[in-house]
Amino acid sequence: MSIDNEDTTLVPLSAFDIWTDGTAKPAPDLAACPVDGAAYRWLHFDLSDMALAGWSAQNLPGLARRTLLADKTRPRMDMDDHGMAITLRGINLNAGEETADMVSLRIWLTETLIITVRRQRIFALEDLRDQVMADDAPHSPGHMLARITEGLVERLEGIAFAREDTADDMEDDVYEHDRAPLDDLSPLRREIIKFRRHVAPLAEALTQVAQADTDLIKEDLRHRLRDTASRCRWALEELSEVHDRLTAMADHLDTVQNTRLEKNSYRLSVVAAIFLPLGFLTGLFGVNVGGMPGVQNDHAFAVLCVGMVVIGVVSAAVMRWLRWF
Repeated sequence: MSIDNEDTTLVPLSAFDIWTDGTAKPAPDLAACPVDGAAYRWLHFDLSDMALAGWSAQNLPGLARRTLLADKTRPRMDMDDHGMAITLRGINLNAGEETADMVSLRIWLTETLIITVRRQRIFALEDLRDQVMADDAPHSPGHMLARITEGLVERLEGIAFAREDTADDMEDDVYEHDRAPLDDLSPLRREIIKFRRHVAPLAEALTQVAQADTDLIKEDLRHRLRDTASRCRWALEELSEVHDRLTAMADHLDTVQNTRLEKNSYRLSVVAAIFLPLGFLTGLFGVNVGGMPGVQNDHAFAVLCVGMVVIGVVSAAVMRWLRWF
């Protein structure tokens, strides 16, 4: 469906009128109110649609426009007399994208309208659209908000579980098999840092929504939203724990590497100490000042070799006795 709007055409990703029994029908227009008899209207837009700004200016109050059209976003919740504006983030499951580059979802909520806007695909919204088309829609805007947040957090929990399993496998390699998966460790640490930067404000925003003093969030929904916020905080704690474990593994690997370098350096120092007197002797006997010593003696080279071996053995024995190695 497309709607002409002052020489521009706004094409929604989804547009449904929804009844209290969960049934839904495609919206006949893009008015900011449902048809007679419907409980509410859901409009879902792509932020890159050039006609969205003009439609918003004609149909939405200032807070809604600022939230839905903002260039840069951070998870948060704001309210005014017209409704509730919410910015959330979801896991980036788009092909070719990094999972930790979480995608922004902007929401405007009133008693009879819920508008969602995204720049990249959000799979939780696509699942919701499938449910709506199957006449399994939430029966109020507040319930739709609850279902959206549950879908976002469910995928976040999946990522937290997956990264925890990855950390388990790495710990087996590091602590039990003495392997160093450095190629995997550093990228995973950077990914976890990105997740934590996004998930912490997301958990705070969900908590604010659950505690909001508004009739848009009925009492039966507050428990669901509080539970979702709690699950989001749990995912954040899991990611923080994984980050701490990765840091511990990195420290362990650094310690092991430094220990190996110290041992190798010490061994080389011992070898150098053993060969130091031998090098002095070879240099001394090689000095050609008034003729080289032992040239006239057929056994001189053999005596020199035996003497050097004896000196080397004695030096090694003394170092061993002194517990230098």
